[in-house]
Amino acid sequence: MSFLNQSLFQFIYGLSRRNFFLDGFAVFCAQDLPYFLVLIFFVMVFYEKSRRGKWYLFCEAALAIILSRGLITEGIHFFYHYPRPFDVLGFTPLINAAGPSFPSGHAAWFFALATVVFFRNRKQGLWFFIGALVIVIARIYVGVHWPFDVAAGAVIGICSALFIHWLLRDSRRKLFSDAIAVPDHSQE
Repeated sequence: MSFLNQSLFQFIYGLSRRNFFLDGFAVFCAQDLPYFLVLIFFVMVFYEKSRRGKWYLFCEAALAIILSRGLITEGIHFFYHYPRPFDVLGFTPLINAAGPSFPSGHAAWFFALATVVFFRNRKQGLWFFIGALVIVIARIYVGVHWPFDVAAGAVIGICSALFIHWLLRDSRRKLFSDAIAVPDHSQE
């Protein structure tokens, strides 16, 4: 394990168990905030103007998440088992977690989602990136991930969403060619 990875972990996790309210907030961000981001995403899909836009946004996000979290992250977990911080350092984390630590599935999932939202609307995408960042920092704070776990998960999520967006470029053109131009709110 690298010195930098362990030092960053010790710094962030070292802040825990000092303040009841901060610990509670971190637990909320690590466990419950992901559900709120997913709910907000579904509200975005619901309020998308066209039926095609709704389906495209949903499908692009689903494909990016399946690739990042379901295929790449789980593939790495299958072949490479990296222990979680509490297993290595022998402490009880603030939340329960099981399975390999590297890469973070939460980071892969929510950075992929944030990237897809960013393609649709930059302003909302930035808020999703902030939410994803809060989630992954909270997962370090509660003691279930190393910093490099979440960094690798973020890279996997972003790259997966970029790949899916690139892969769907022709479909996007065809899907929206006979309707209004491809909705692109990225300049907002």
